Amino acid sequence: MSITSTSPDSTDAAHSPTPPRPKRFAGVGGQNVSLIGALAVVLVLFGSLNDNYLSLSNMQVIAEAATITGLLAIVQTVVIICGGLDISVGSQVGVASVVSAMVFTSTGSNAYLGMLAAIGVGVLVGVLNGLIIVYGRVNPTIATLAGLAAYKGLAQLLSDGRAQGYVLNNDFFVFLGRGKIAGLPVMVWILIVVAVAVHVMLKYTDIGRNLYAIGGNDTAARLAGININKYLVAVYALIGIVAAVAGILLTARTGSGQPVSGSEGLELKAITAAALGGCALKGGKGGVGGTLLAVALLGALENGLTVQGINTFWQNVAQGALLVVAVVIQQRRSGERAVGLPH
Repeated sequence: MSITSTSPDSTDAAHSPTPPRPKRFAGVGGQNVSLIGALAVVLVLFGSLNDNYLSLSNMQVIAEAATITGLLAIVQTVVIICGGLDISVGSQVGVASVVSAMVFTSTGSNAYLGMLAAIGVGVLVGVLNGLIIVYGRVNPTIATLAGLAAYKGLAQLLSDGRAQGYVLNNDFFVFLGRGKIAGLPVMVWILIVVAVAVHVMLKYTDIGRNLYAIGGNDTAARLAGININKYLVAVYALIGIVAAVAGILLTARTGSGQPVSGSEGLELKAITAAALGGCALKGGKGGVGGTLLAVALLGALENGLTVQGINTFWQNVAQGALLVVAVVIQQRRSGERAVGLPH
């Protein structure tokens, strides 16, 4: 709702009809339009440098590579909306990947038990994070930073620091990692299903509205009767579940349980995608659509740099720079005073 104020000296203006605002891009959002423009520039740039970059096969490579990041970025969006953060998601993926492969091999190649065990571990880890934050009264950044180290160490202890198991002799793992439905990789379909489910939850349910309320003003949310503690623990449990799914997909894609390889650095990608997608790191703002566009942008950029043979270390530089740019833009849009500078 907008309120238009008029001065006594502008009677004619007050009585004249307000010109309608252009509806072009309405519902898309300026942030998303900027991301679409940036994605188009990246695609055109690398497409002009390499004829194979825009091929259907390479687009599928980009989509598959971005799936795990996309899953984590979506749940990172949820936790940021309610005013939290989870830096441990990459390590959670590593634990789930190792558990899924080790249980698979130890139960006589039972893929379902392997996946069930991974999801169970994901729930435990997520709930543990939530309980530490809520009842231990630990800042989410500190709590999950500790989790980043602890869960990485746990994955390495369980696996003795090596890839575990071999799952590509199982039809279901092969289907998850390499199968297609209607021409799209199964991994991409899983991302779509999770994205739609989270979008519906945030946009059309009381749960979503309460999450935005908690992130926007936790004091007001508490006075309105929202059980903030319950919501926070549930959100971190959700992160654990989705991180476990990502770990299972990592196992299916690589063929074995990976304690570190493939999962290290995913937390930075997820947070960068959420911030680029319009999530306010202070909470109360964000959405799945912008996050997915940011994931696509990061995936296209990373693949383009790889195709051009540019040193992979520059990809980390680019991700860090994009995160800084996203936060700077947020701060400028919010009008908040710069640290140490006068109003």
